[in-house]
Amino acid sequence: MADIGGGAEEEPEVEVLVVRLAFGVVSRNEVDVDVDGMVADWGPDTQAILDTALARADAAVHLRFETNLSESGRPATGPGRRVTVVGPRAWEYESWTDDLDRVVVALSRQNFVFAGTLLNQWLARFKPLELDDKGLYLFARSTALLGDLQRDQGSVIGPLSAQHSYASARSVFTQLDIPRRIAQLDLSLAVVAEMSGKLEIAARQYEALAIDDRLSCRDRARARLWVGTALSKDGNHDYAARVMLLATRDFEELAEPDDWSVAQQKLALAHRGAGDLSKALHFIDIARSTAVTDSPMQRVRLDTAHGHILLSDRATVDDGLSVLDHAAKMAAKYGLSHQLRSIESIKAMSEGAPGPRRR
Repeated sequence: MADIGGGAEEEPEVEVLVVRLAFGVVSRNEVDVDVDGMVADWGPDTQAILDTALARADAAVHLRFETNLSESGRPATGPGRRVTVVGPRAWEYESWTDDLDRVVVALSRQNFVFAGTLLNQWLARFKPLELDDKGLYLFARSTALLGDLQRDQGSVIGPLSAQHSYASARSVFTQLDIPRRIAQLDLSLAVVAEMSGKLEIAARQYEALAIDDRLSCRDRARARLWVGTALSKDGNHDYAARVMLLATRDFEELAEPDDWSVAQQKLALAHRGAGDLSKALHFIDIARSTAVTDSPMQRVRLDTAHGHILLSDRATVDDGLSVLDHAAKMAAKYGLSHQLRSIESIKAMSEGAPGPRRR
């Protein structure tokens, strides 16, 4: 506590003393300065020191701080002003953080109802203007996770959509000046563009983010993989496969087995689009044997890719329809509307249309 202001030597001595008294670092018996008047009306420099100290303090220090103020009979620093930042206390931030961890787990299992309940109770509890930087960070994280929930449920554009939530969260992280979170939301917004059919725009955004140092190595590799996904959906299958292969090597070097397996699945679909069913079957077999399918979303995506490939060969059309029917039932059960629409689109396009031949 000797340097609670991050630069106490430059602050007026009496202001530092006031803060030390407030936190119980020294007692009034140890000093011969009458601080009553100063506590009632200290200046902005002292308030800044207090704010910094409180932001760094744990729950025990907050409790000691409030106790000292209460015992002094001065719960505020002046008329209508609280010493602590208006909003949740430190232990509420801890609860909020814990709930966000629970939301991440719930979303990974597509437990949308539980995840939505946790997120909405915090987002409805506080307004951004009431929060300090810590609170704003948690508010933005909550909003971004709400976007993930909306995206996975297939609500990608509109006022109550992933796009809106991601843009709102990005605005707060920009205000807080946290480049990594801003870039992550740029990546999420590129996914929204791809999901809403803006494939060329998405591919360009992915390309830029694949070399963006604000992102982790893993996120840059994922952006590179998704360049290929957007290109493949846009019909540029051969080039897409080459880009995906580079991403696959990145995941191998990064020791990311789950992402590596997903890349095999994407490669399979790119080769199917290019008309090479032999390679498509080769890569989808690798994906199926290495995938971690412990969530409904992962199982639906893998089964959809497998069924799509089987449906492309006249000899395995029935098998493909059976796999797609199973995937559709699971997508409907867990509310994965975007995946369900994709499955129905694949089945509709396959009716009466000959698929690519083996080679």
